[in-house]
Amino acid sequence: MRITVLGGCGAWPLRGEACSGFLVELDGFRLVVDVGYGTMPRLPSPDIDAVIVSHGHPDHCADLNPLLRARVLRAEPAPPLPVFAPGGALDAVLALDRPGMLDSGLDLHEFVPGDRFEAGPFRVETALLPHWVPNAGLRISAGGQVLAYTGDCGPSPEVARLARDADVFLAEASHLDDVPKEAVGFLSSATIAGGEAAQAAAGHLVLTHLFAETPPEEAAEAARSRFDGEVTVARSGLVLRL
Repeated sequence: MRITVLGGCGAWPLRGEACSGFLVELDGFRLVVDVGYGTMPRLPSPDIDAVIVSHGHPDHCADLNPLLRARVLRAEPAPPLPVFAPGGALDAVLALDRPGMLDSGLDLHEFVPGDRFEAGPFRVETALLPHWVPNAGLRISAGGQVLAYTGDCGPSPEVARLARDADVFLAEASHLDDVPKEAVGFLSSATIAGGEAAQAAAGHLVLTHLFAETPPEEAAEAARSRFDGEVTVARSGLVLRL
């Protein structure tokens, strides 16, 4: 399994970066997990095989629109793209164009967090994690390898369960240590992510969705205060090989 970080910014993309998006490849199958602002131009090609969206906030799904446009509006349109998302999560982004314009390019599979499904060679287990909108945490496995991903969420016992013994644990770490009062229960921090990685006995913790004011180096150190394993901060272009 090969994982390429398309973007790891939280809320909006910083200069030269992109928001949440991850290209996961195995045996020629190309799965994209989240397609936030600025991720689509970082794909090697729009000819991917499937997309999973964790939740409906635009920093996780906005670039589904240009991705579908690139597949539908070219001289030889691509086949419908299987897209898996919680029910209703994509209503806003799919409404950006005139009704029906992109229908031929989309094969939408809506799921309820807690469902399991397959996407090519990948087995996907989902869980409802706490956020302002329904958010699906993901456990993606194939060939004995496991990638876990929180989307955006506050603390929950489900996080450690999804990430149990994961080779790579992609964890939202919007904040450094303390989460502001208005976001407690809905967002996480690098310190919290480190504790969850330790509880899950994950192999490699990758911090993602850092807000602009969260220093990456300090975030990594905060996570290491709770977790003895490898810690990396997600940046566009980072490649992880399992």
